[in-house]
Amino acid sequence: MKKFLFLAASVCVMSFAQPVFAEDKAAPVSVEHYTFDKAHTQILFFVDHLGFSKSQGEFLDFDGFFNFDLEHPEKSNVDISINVSGLDMDDDKWNTHMKSADFFDIEKFPTMTFKSTVIEVTGEKTANITGDFTLLGVTKPVTLAVTHNKSDKHAFSGKYVSGFSATTTIKRSEFGMEYGLPMVGDDVEIRIEVEGLRTEAEAAPEAE
Repeated sequence: MKKFLFLAASVCVMSFAQPVFAEDKAAPVSVEHYTFDKAHTQILFFVDHLGFSKSQGEFLDFDGFFNFDLEHPEKSNVDISINVSGLDMDDDKWNTHMKSADFFDIEKFPTMTFKSTVIEVTGEKTANITGDFTLLGVTKPVTLAVTHNKSDKHAFSGKYVSGFSATTTIKRSEFGMEYGLPMVGDDVEIRIEVEGLRTEAEAAPEAE
């Protein structure tokens, strides 16, 4: 059982400290728009397996964006959609089982989503992002603890990149995923590593 659940995206994240951008003369004066660099963004999850180990899973197919409001970081937003068929447990049989009705039931619920609703700045490089997380047709609030790692021009591509780490824990039973309990853990630890590529601010989608 290697690899198991989001977020959600998303996996999902933005910079929260204005000083990060203070010396970047090329930066927009208000809102910066980012898309995910998928090659360097990982949505990982860990769940207890019979008490022997924390099995790991990953979602490889996702899309979305985040906007960072330079003047008012708390008004930033993130939106991500995860194609659950992109689940990878590093084992074909386990992948098939995880995608079945016992777990993610991808025939009925092919996607998971996360849309931020509230951002609380907690430090110079940290924030809590609360958003609506939808899994198996059930929507509940989930809060990501996010750390801004770095924002700078990429050493090779020359593109402007912002990187973040985010963590949270959810109970899968709260979303109706009860198969294997309690032998397979209810608590799902989520870790998201994000690199976002900055685009022109005027191209940013408007938040709903």
